[in-house]
Amino acid sequence: MSRFIVALLIATLAVGLSVGGATAGGAKSTATTADICVLLPDPKSSVRWETQDRPALVAAFKKAKVTYVINNADGDAQKQRTQADQCLANGAKVVILVSLDAGSSLAIERAAVAKKAKVIEYDRQVGKSSPAAIYISFDGRAVGVLQGRGVVAGLRANGKYGQKPVVAELNGGETDNNSFLFKGGYDSILKPLYANGTFKKGPDQFVPGWDNQKARTIFEQMLVSTGNKIDGVAAANDGLAGAVVSALKAKKLKPIPLSGQDATAQGVQNIISGWQTMTVWKDTRKLATASAAAAIALSKGQKPKQTGTVANGSKKLPAFIIPPVSITKANYQQLFNGYLKKGEVCRGEFKKFCK
Repeated sequence: MSRFIVALLIATLAVGLSVGGATAGGAKSTATTADICVLLPDPKSSVRWETQDRPALVAAFKKAKVTYVINNADGDAQKQRTQADQCLANGAKVVILVSLDAGSSLAIERAAVAKKAKVIEYDRQVGKSSPAAIYISFDGRAVGVLQGRGVVAGLRANGKYGQKPVVAELNGGETDNNSFLFKGGYDSILKPLYANGTFKKGPDQFVPGWDNQKARTIFEQMLVSTGNKIDGVAAANDGLAGAVVSALKAKKLKPIPLSGQDATAQGVQNIISGWQTMTVWKDTRKLATASAAAAIALSKGQKPKQTGTVANGSKKLPAFIIPPVSITKANYQQLFNGYLKKGEVCRGEFKKFCK
């Protein structure tokens, strides 16, 4: 057998193992026996999916002693659909879905229901009268409110509040329902200030697929269109905020009030070094624990715990909603409670900024 054929066989075997998610997810069982199937969206729009959500889910499943498989769709809706079909063919009782877009997600949910499996909408609501059993997430509108307040606080702190500062908005992907919840939240804070002339509304754009590279290009175009006169940015997450920081640094511009989300190591580094005003912490350990408990209950034919309901087309969907937390330079150390490691943040050029 030639070396080329041997190498090809090894590569093919490796791909086959990773697609099932059992090796990457750390499951004790194989993909063919997993009762719970997790469908993560991608590793790029936010690092949280692999650095926070995956390990939190693994810990919750192991503690509960349930069989599971965790897949990542790499931003490909068709791949996510294929992963879901494979899970259902292998007998999954519960699918925990992080939606990539409404169309493919509804198809996944309907396929699951046809197989008598239950669906948990995790972090992102699909909407449009989906047949999911429950939606488990953080309060998306509250996230946006915290972001809007953060930008306002930053403009007060740097003395621009009374000078009609130009505020731009860099929103998440339009296929993600959460993007509209976040935007609705920060617009509820910013729109009255635009209306009364306290702030001037600047460029406002969604970023396709939450793509950070596209976000930088979009923000660079915003700077060009305003002659670099942008005084603050409501950015929907830390990845988009990082794109703003990169663009500002490349143009040798000064830091401006800037929001974020996900409490990533990079986001916190930008905060302590003065380039980002705040981030919104959504403790994914709570999300994973609630989702694992709901999955176990659903697999046993029981009703999962809920805090209320959310609109689901013309119907109501049971929901478990967790409140988010604002993180600034004043309180970032509370993240070092196991959510982030101090060494992830306080290293290299950022070590000198840590308390």
